[in-house]
Amino acid sequence: MRFLIHLFGAGLLYALSLAPADAATGGEPVAVTPVDVAPCLAAAAADDMDKAATACDVVIDNEKTVKGDLIKALIARGALYARHDQVDRAIADDSRALLLDPRLADILNARGELWLKKGDKPKAVQDFGAALRIDPNHEKAKANHKAMAREIERIGAQMAVAGKPSFNCARARLAVERAICGNRELADLDREVFASNARAIREARNAAEAKALQREQDAFIARRNADFGRPGYDLKKAMQERLQRLNGVDGY
Repeated sequence: MRFLIHLFGAGLLYALSLAPADAATGGEPVAVTPVDVAPCLAAAAADDMDKAATACDVVIDNEKTVKGDLIKALIARGALYARHDQVDRAIADDSRALLLDPRLADILNARGELWLKKGDKPKAVQDFGAALRIDPNHEKAKANHKAMAREIERIGAQMAVAGKPSFNCARARLAVERAICGNRELADLDREVFASNARAIREARNAAEAKALQREQDAFIARRNADFGRPGYDLKKAMQERLQRLNGVDGY
């Protein structure tokens, strides 16, 4: 008898614990009111910082916001911050969006441009490259990555070997090589030509194109060696022209 009374009491307590939830909804599950992202998107699109601050915070700070809407709100607010030169806030929002969905190529490119504004070129190149790995045809990321990668490569090469050519001056035997070693400007030019040629080969579409590029470089060196010292030959001009051909008319 005592066992039955104990069992009945336990059952009653369990039933009472469920009663408030059932009473509130008539036995149906509690409905969750969805968070409306539309006001945030509208305020951001209208470039209204005051309204967006409130409307977007409501969405972003609400734990019940669904993932898709949270990403939309972060992107919208991040773009708004970027337009108003609030770079750090824009980066923070883009970074949160990318944590939720790392395959947002547009946002990776946008964050890369923000890193560039802050002067952090390595991080900018990293984001541009990540965007291209996701979408190889992303035109903005492609242009940004190309420009920045070449600039960093050029700056890095100049800092590391300023005044030094691409070859060992201790082994210089030809007159043209000694002339390059004895002139800081020519030495820097030689190094840039070498680095740009190496980059062009790395970016070649296939092995045949890479071989053709190297043959072109070998032909330039052969002409340089043969023509140096002849009347009218301008070594500096020849090297500058070679560099321009490698890098294109845009200077990259």
